[in-house]
Amino acid sequence: MRFDGVLPEDAPDPRHEQARRLELMPIPIMGLAPQPSLEDPDMVGIQYGQDPRGYNEMSASITYTLWRKPADHSDPINLAELDEQTRRSIEDVPRWPRPAWLVEGVQRMRYPQLWEAVRTTWHRDTSERSSPARVLAEHMNHILINRYRREWPGGIAWDRYAGDIGGRPANREVAVWIDGVEVQGVEIDTDPFVYGVGASLGQGGVLTTVLPRDELGYIRIEFAKRP
Repeated sequence: MRFDGVLPEDAPDPRHEQARRLELMPIPIMGLAPQPSLEDPDMVGIQYGQDPRGYNEMSASITYTLWRKPADHSDPINLAELDEQTRRSIEDVPRWPRPAWLVEGVQRMRYPQLWEAVRTTWHRDTSERSSPARVLAEHMNHILINRYRREWPGGIAWDRYAGDIGGRPANREVAVWIDGVEVQGVEIDTDPFVYGVGASLGQGGVLTTVLPRDELGYIRIEFAKRP
């Protein structure tokens, strides 16, 4: 049975289309190194830009489920703080069947999500916009605007971390581990809500991560190529 505006039970999993689009990425996609507290549910955000010469930039952002007590997923410490609207959307089960991937996604909302926590960005042409500091600033702005708008007194300015911030106190050099190799990166360690790190990957690529400060104790900030 089908209802207007309702996905049929056999609706295709959108992750399959995402996987196909990820094949267009000219460089390997990076993620946090495997660790018990993180689960990669294959939720990837993809963005790209084009000009008359073809693709000139692409990015892939990885979202994780966080397990504060990975040895016992049923422990209440693993639950996210939910507002009433979100709680109702999880608990109100419709009378019609839903795709298994949709049910899985709804149930996952019970737990903390590190939304678009790790981003791999590729620029075809080198410019100020392709520097690790600039790419990290844009990633941090994206997270703050979309996930922390209500928490920031007076709202969050679109350009709060805009531009190349290499010369500002908010940004400094830091060691970053990628595929077991230590490289030089940059960090933004002054925001009250999130912490950010970025590093060059070569071949026009930049790796960035923006993580909630409240959850840093559960995360090992080390990176590896995503399978």
